[in-house]
Amino acid sequence: MSEFHGSASQGSGPAPIPKPRPRTRGTALRQRLAELRGPDVPAKALDARALAALAANPGCKRRAILDGAGVDKAALAGALGSPSAFGQSQFALTRGNAFEAKVKADGGAELLRLVHERLDPAAPPPVDAAVPELSAIGPEGRTARTALALREATAATGGWTLLDHPMLALDVAGSAAFLEPDAVVVHPDGSWTVVEIKSFPMLDGSADPAKVGAAARQAAVYVLALEEVAARLDPPPRVRHRVLLVCPKDFSNLPTASAVDVRKQRAVTARQLARLTRIQDIADALPEDACFSPELPAEQLTAAVESVEAAYAPECLAACELAFHCRGRSRAAGAVTALGRSVRADLGALTTVEDVLAAARGEAGDPRDPAVAALRRAAGLRAEALGPAASRTESPDGSWQGRTPAAEAVPACR
Repeated sequence: MSEFHGSASQGSGPAPIPKPRPRTRGTALRQRLAELRGPDVPAKALDARALAALAANPGCKRRAILDGAGVDKAALAGALGSPSAFGQSQFALTRGNAFEAKVKADGGAELLRLVHERLDPAAPPPVDAAVPELSAIGPEGRTARTALALREATAATGGWTLLDHPMLALDVAGSAAFLEPDAVVVHPDGSWTVVEIKSFPMLDGSADPAKVGAAARQAAVYVLALEEVAARLDPPPRVRHRVLLVCPKDFSNLPTASAVDVRKQRAVTARQLARLTRIQDIADALPEDACFSPELPAEQLTAAVESVEAAYAPECLAACELAFHCRGRSRAAGAVTALGRSVRADLGALTTVEDVLAAARGEAGDPRDPAVAALRRAAGLRAEALGPAASRTESPDGSWQGRTPAAEAVPACR
């Protein structure tokens, strides 16, 4: 049937091209996100590393909708002309996979030995531990199979169970994120432990604090997802807040482990995820023709990305593929967030560098504002220290000539 109420006659020229049906606000969220991602563009899974980074910056609606829609942000950054250097090298991935296979060899015997030694030495030794099969069709099927295996292992108390790469689901701003920890161990008492396997070394029993912190934040996401599974069981089993971090020992390829308490990271992540604006609300506020497919023309793609509010901070450079693009936009707008969250917090209501300079020069701002008073005090101290050479002079047309002391009172956006 024709898309039009009337059809053209044979002698009236070519028929008009049907226009695509406009999207409706009642479209299901999954279909809506697929439309935002682009036609025939597969979704990129939201892993715990990305989720931890998202929780660290809950005010960034841009990252929330892109991650929720499964957009490949690395490809998107390249299409925008700001390619990202963020991510792991292929060598690091290969080395990590080889080390993980070594740790889990022989039914995970070495891994379970480390769990028993570091976390549960009072339990019986892990002999003949169960390793259930978790394969299923699709992430939803694997999530259901994991939940069933956890329930069965908890009911069969007295033995050890190792779940290799289980699939967990976590609600993130109204959308389900599927997560895949390296392993989950069910103890003889029915409690559950998350295991994180990393390829960075432990030297003399300690590792790089920054890398351990990142692993702890990632493991905290898995703990939250496990707690959702546990809450559906009666009685709910205990999800341990001490996870096992397994790394190479010194400069060898032999595994060693350390127990890491993630209670603080879990609490922070749960609080930050709760602050995220619902993805449905962000999607509803977008223009009808918004699409983030890297195949689109650069101008259309840039307009779509800029239609979503971002919250850039220098920390994004180590956590987000779009950081270079957002940094450029933040600098062009003169936003003080480009200088860091601590500077932004100190400046209060002054949100742009121009506002800060005007306040320091005495041209704007409430003098009772502590930030304004501090800026003017800093400008005065500098002028007093440098003397006439740094003083500012006013030209006949009323504009300031030369470098002003106030300009040096605020760090430049570099």
